[in-house]
Formats: sequence, structure tokens, C-alpha cells
Amino acid sequence: MRVLLDENLPYDLAQALAKHEVVTVQGLGWSGLKNGELLRRADGHIDAFITMDSNLQFQQRLEALSFGVIVIHARSNRMADLRPIVELVLAALAGPAPGVVRHVGS
Repeated sequence: MRVLLDENLPYDLAQALAKHEVVTVQGLGWSGLKNGELLRRADGHIDAFITMDSNLQFQQRLEALSFGVIVIHARSNRMADLRPIVELVLAALAGPAPGVVRHVGS
């Protein structure tokens, strides 16, 4: 599974998802891109996009994307707050449907 982590998530999360091929927005040199441009660049290159931006689905047309989106809901983007939901993220990665948004965490 090819996964892209949004720039609002720590690199340590990529290590926690080691079963997958994980790249980061920063690692691709895409930091600072607006969401629309970021999603266009990622289209066709990844299977899932992981973010903490819960407004993304209201700001962009996600149904036309070739990848699924996973929105993490956690107290913060610190690994101490993300670690308890890593298993939920992994479960969501088991079947990301193109253009579908899945929410994990509380």
C-alpha cells in the first residue's frame, strides 16, 4: 500500500506504519502546497492519504480521487496521542476505497 502522510503528521507515524510504503509531504518537497494542488499531485501515485485536516472533505472534491483519505482525530499530532490509534489507522489502510473518506480516532 502506497501511503502519503500530510505535513501535519509527524514522521514517526510513518515508522509506525512500516508495513506500508509511506512517504511524507515534506519528503516529496511538497510542503506548503494548497490542498487542491497536493491532492492533484498525489493522484495516481498513492493508495491512501492520511491527514488530521477534518475540513478537507468539505473543501475539496474527494470522490474523484484515485485514492482513499483517512482523517485522524486525536488530541494532537504528537506521537503520544497518535500511538493509541495506530491500529485503527492500519485497519483503515486495509481497504481504502478511491474517493472515500474514513475517520479514525475520537
